[in-house]
Amino acid sequence: MQLDPQVQTSSEDPYGVYRELRDRTPLARYPGRDLWVLSRYADVQAAIRDPATWSSARGTVPSGFVPAKPMLITQDPPRHTRLRKAVQRAFTPRRVAALEPRIRGFARELISDFPGDGPVDLFEAYTNPLPIFVISELLGVDRERRAMFTRAGDAIIHGQNDPDSARVQAAQEELFGYLASVVPERRARSGDDLMSVLLHASGEGEALDEEELLGFCGLLLLAGTETTTMSLTSSIALMDLRPDLREALRARAELWPRAVEEFLRFDSPVQGQTRSLLRDVEVHGEKLREGERVHLLYASANRDERVFPDPDRFDPEREPNNHLAFGFGIHFCLGASLARLELRVALQELLARAPNYAVDHAGARRVRSDTNRGFDRLPTQLEP
Repeated sequence: MQLDPQVQTSSEDPYGVYRELRDRTPLARYPGRDLWVLSRYADVQAAIRDPATWSSARGTVPSGFVPAKPMLITQDPPRHTRLRKAVQRAFTPRRVAALEPRIRGFARELISDFPGDGPVDLFEAYTNPLPIFVISELLGVDRERRAMFTRAGDAIIHGQNDPDSARVQAAQEELFGYLASVVPERRARSGDDLMSVLLHASGEGEALDEEELLGFCGLLLLAGTETTTMSLTSSIALMDLRPDLREALRARAELWPRAVEEFLRFDSPVQGQTRSLLRDVEVHGEKLREGERVHLLYASANRDERVFPDPDRFDPEREPNNHLAFGFGIHFCLGASLARLELRVALQELLARAPNYAVDHAGARRVRSDTNRGFDRLPTQLEP
């Protein structure tokens, strides 16, 4: 068994390795890395729900990368509590629901640019630009800036294994420099974009300082685009292998909410996150010391047969489906409702345009990452 997060995220099927971990060594070590790994649902959930012991402040990826600006994902209480209270207004049900017509319209715009019946790389033409559009809309960013968002975000996300690299540092400077440049204008006027809403927040302790605002906007760009793109690519590849699933989803619209949850559980876009111990603990008979780092395998937890009956079967009607794809507890993903909406709309529109699409699996390429799972090349024939 070759145990390495990049090997698992980029392999065709990492879930056999995860099953072996759960059954034989639920607390294991990553060879060559100063890192423990937990793989069972109960253990992963218990760690996520105890931030007083399992801290996010030293980074949530195996390399220990911490962004240049303060982000929710790398904060512990009490600062996390204050920041989350301030920004949760960004994802009210009303605000998210109001985005559906614009998301659907942009999905159709992208699809209208497809080259006839294909072939087309759905990553480049569809799954990558769509989430960038959504976050740009939320932040009130002009279209001409979206290419910069894509370039900088890609450099930061895929450079986390070498966080001190010049490319990562330059990308952070470019991204946060642009965001900082628009703050004075947004502060001077009151608009309905998220940056303006957060700048003009009222109420004791609710306003963000500029560093926190930039960190939140950066988090939206980084976490709010890559994970949605990854989940879309995995879902499209899976549906290609399951024509019966495609037919069921086209025939029965009521399946979509549960199917989206199952896409997230079955091949989780974030395979795991890392925590650092704030005190000594004992796990499965092993004494872990304060300061040690532990990788929590969400994707393994989501295939744990102790929680999910027949976990390796994709069931679009699975209930209950208490997966951990969005995390749990205080770090449950703020944008979960938005991600669900994007997944549903994007997949619906693709099936409406190309119900018989065929992915070239031999030509597809999986992302090599410590944490994220999906494709960055997805060649597809629209009408075989």
